[in-house]
Amino acid sequence: MTNIQSQTRTRTDTRNDRLFSTTVAVAGFFVLISLFAAAAMMFKGGWQAFSTFGMGFLFDANWDVAQGHYGAMVPIFGTVITSFIALLIAVPISFGIAIFLTELSPNWLRIPVSSAIELLAGIPSIIFGMWGLFILVPFLGEYVFPWLSENLGEKAVIGPLFQGPPLGIGVGTAGLVLAIMIIPFISSVMREVFLTVPTQLKESAYALGSTTTEVVWNIVLPYTRSAVIGGIFLGLGRALGETMAVTFVIGNAYEISAGLLNPGTSIASTIANEFGEAVDPLHKSSLLALGFVLFILTFCVLSLAKLMLRQLKKRDGN
Repeated sequence: MTNIQSQTRTRTDTRNDRLFSTTVAVAGFFVLISLFAAAAMMFKGGWQAFSTFGMGFLFDANWDVAQGHYGAMVPIFGTVITSFIALLIAVPISFGIAIFLTELSPNWLRIPVSSAIELLAGIPSIIFGMWGLFILVPFLGEYVFPWLSENLGEKAVIGPLFQGPPLGIGVGTAGLVLAIMIIPFISSVMREVFLTVPTQLKESAYALGSTTTEVVWNIVLPYTRSAVIGGIFLGLGRALGETMAVTFVIGNAYEISAGLLNPGTSIASTIANEFGEAVDPLHKSSLLALGFVLFILTFCVLSLAKLMLRQLKKRDGN
């Protein structure tokens, strides 16, 4: 009787394990199928634009709805530049927040600051856009951008970056709003991975006379390097695809300029502004082609992150 019960239990466990394995496999394949289905849908919708303009669609800076001529260079440029500005601002600040919370903050302040960061991550993007348009843009246009244009606009190397109308709306403002939006994501990831550093390692370094700066640079960062890079690319992925916040403050002008004070546009903001009014099939196809380009751009960025993480693991001997 005991042997029969054991065999029955074994068959039941085997069946349940097979059912569980099948279920999680279906969930995993569902993600892949959804991903490729979305890419295929955008590629199919954008095929008319690709067949009409060819590869020149990616390098043409002329976007003229009236003439029925569309080029993706300006939105691609705006997407890349605003995301780069966002990372340039967000990464140091996020690193400082994470180090403060894990190494320097008193216990009574740690929980309120952590909660504030989590709440900031939950604010809808349209709220950031409205805040940027009604609060940040007037402040930058009245105090910051005029000062930058007057004092830095004539410099030999960096001058072109700060030339332009100090209206408060522009590529630089969009990058700043994006930075504020991705700081909670990057800082939260950094904080969590910094907390995984064994206390014994840090205490040993302090016992040998290391300062907090030395512990951070020589112990914490090398131990969590891969995860930190992953968190940075997670924030970059969020910045690349952001729509409403950028649409409010970037200016939505189809021009390429080195000046951060000048208006521009991005792929997501172009689609948001024009898709609802796109009547011409070629116009709608061009917008879907932009969506496919954004998909490929984000995919390449995340693939690069995976490649970098794999190389770091090989270098570390893992």
